[in-house]
Amino acid sequence: MNYRAIITDIEGTTSRISFVTDVLFPYAAKHLPEFIRQRQAEPAVATELETVRKLMQQANADTESCIAQLLTWIADDKKVTPLKTLQGMVWADGYKSGAFTGHIYPDVASKLADWHSQGIQLYVYSSGSVAAQQLLFKHSDVGDLTPLFSGYFDTRIGAKREVAAYAAILQQLQLPPRQVLFLSDVTAELDAACQLGIATMQLVRESQSPGKHPIAHDFYQVQEIMQ
Repeated sequence: MNYRAIITDIEGTTSRISFVTDVLFPYAAKHLPEFIRQRQAEPAVATELETVRKLMQQANADTESCIAQLLTWIADDKKVTPLKTLQGMVWADGYKSGAFTGHIYPDVASKLADWHSQGIQLYVYSSGSVAAQQLLFKHSDVGDLTPLFSGYFDTRIGAKREVAAYAAILQQLQLPPRQVLFLSDVTAELDAACQLGIATMQLVRESQSPGKHPIAHDFYQVQEIMQ
């Protein structure tokens, strides 16, 4: 493969979408309220709650109002940065306690290790916070995969369907777009990356709707198609 870097999405690409919807989201919804009540005075948590109040446009909102807003965002699957950060903190407790492990498709673990051994830089770009991404790969079904990655990107770099986000990523990677491959199951994300000349491939593992991009059903096919 003539790429110096591969950027991968998580949901629907490296991991089952249902892992997030059926395991992570319910766990956060159940444990987030008490987590905030107990740890709201900690600087990291307090900072995120202030951001929640700004987004609510209610500077004096009390803790319970913030919790209610966060639970609404979870139910609506909103890609809101303070929610993602706080969810990551709650999930950290779940991973470390052994309540669950991060789902990774077997082909993903195998090919990531293969690409890493070839000297290809591996990155993650997901709407989940960087901390949540690292937790999933550190506590994956097959063990700690974090040594394989060179870096992580989340919504702080920009929205995944906006061209500007991929321009910012390219600036950080300091690589020509043609030397970068982006893997995702979402055509709108691939469309945005493609506008900059980044190579793209759509993972169709479940019920995703195919777009105009090359299609692979697993990471083994990614290797075959892009050779």
